[in-house]
Amino acid sequence: MDLGLKGLRAVVTGGTRGIGLTIAETLASEGADVAICSRNADEVKTVAARLSEQGIATLGGCVDVADGRAILSWVRQAAVLFGGIDIIIANVSALSIGNDEESWKQGFDVDIMGTVRLINAAMPYLEKSKAPSIVTIASVSGREIDFAAGPYGAFKAALTHYTQGLAYSLAPKGIRANTVSPGNTYFAGGVWETIEKNNPELFAASLALNPTGRMATPQEIANAVAFLASPAASFIYGTNLVVDGALTRGVQL
Repeated sequence: MDLGLKGLRAVVTGGTRGIGLTIAETLASEGADVAICSRNADEVKTVAARLSEQGIATLGGCVDVADGRAILSWVRQAAVLFGGIDIIIANVSALSIGNDEESWKQGFDVDIMGTVRLINAAMPYLEKSKAPSIVTIASVSGREIDFAAGPYGAFKAALTHYTQGLAYSLAPKGIRANTVSPGNTYFAGGVWETIEKNNPELFAASLALNPTGRMATPQEIANAVAFLASPAASFIYGTNLVVDGALTRGVQL
């Protein structure tokens, strides 16, 4: 299937590691121009250069999504370079699981407001696009109570609700908004590799919950994101696509 991504213009937050990196790579392999951001300047430069080898236009930005002015500037730069923006992928999370007030503040400012800032900055360009699409990355922790049921799970649930609201309000303009909720996703340098090394009991218990006997790969999540972001999903608005290998048992009605 041709997803119709060739020539489209995408921005991906948190695009240098794990799921975000693989999303950026997947979009680039489909022929989309891709802008990425991260707080690590060296990683951004390296990844952007590698993406450009696909023959597409790229832009790397050293950006903290908690900084509204930085997000606005980066999105504007991408729009100027690409001649517009068609796809927004809001991927960054503070990964806050503590119950202290600072964890709640950080989760709100990054997971929620980072997404709101990104989408607000991109809206003038999405309104001019012929294939506008927003995909937010939530989590199964937003659907079920697990060890991350504090700020992380609460804000992922809120993110899904926010995206559903966007889908309804923006549908008359043809701007699609959807969510992907990954299950536990393993990659080198990621949270689950750290847990595997430092808390093997939690890792084993979490792995045992999945009837497939394994965790997701970033590519499996990226494939879902690329589809929802693409014109091939042209009549899908407001869905929450769970990619978890049957980890969760809740029924979406």
